[in-house]
Amino acid sequence: MNLRRMLIAAMAGLVGCGVTSAAMAAPASKGKSSASEARPAATGSVGAEPTLIGQYGTWGAYMAAPGGKKVCFVLAKPSSSKTTPAGRPRDPAYAFISTRPAEKVVNEVSVMIGYPLKPGSESTMEVGGASFAMYTQGDGIWIKNAAEEDRLVEALRKSGEVTVKGVSAKGTATTDVFSLKGLAQALDKVAQSCGG
Repeated sequence: MNLRRMLIAAMAGLVGCGVTSAAMAAPASKGKSSASEARPAATGSVGAEPTLIGQYGTWGAYMAAPGGKKVCFVLAKPSSSKTTPAGRPRDPAYAFISTRPAEKVVNEVSVMIGYPLKPGSESTMEVGGASFAMYTQGDGIWIKNAAEEDRLVEALRKSGEVTVKGVSAKGTATTDVFSLKGLAQALDKVAQSCGG
């Protein structure tokens, strides 16, 4: 989980610098991605800091090699967010799918919600007419039944949006909607770059 936090923190810096902010703010819509691949943020060897290897719709594909171990991931911010009660403050949320070959991890789905979740609570991801139970830990959620992860990723590839619901430690209910425009192409780039 420390690696995940390091990558998210680095991504927040890149988004803050405007590297991906325009694409991340694109409105949610189903349809063909422009598939216009962004130029990599840096050339040469990949280091510990994430490098943008392609931008596809609302999803950025990144690669890093902290400690010499290659990590690839796709990342997006929600196209809409709602809290109940309304207006509750929180850090930015990110949907995140990672591939870590050294750990034999391919397409691990997680979401960083932006606040500490209620301990022991469950969240859900709703996509393509299916609902997937997610377990919570700290400010993140992961699929509860690992055997369903491939089915979740396939649903994410084929759908226009995913809805993520959770409850904070203070009882605030949150609903985030992520556009899936460009996700399939971003995952394909990660598979090509990281062998996923």
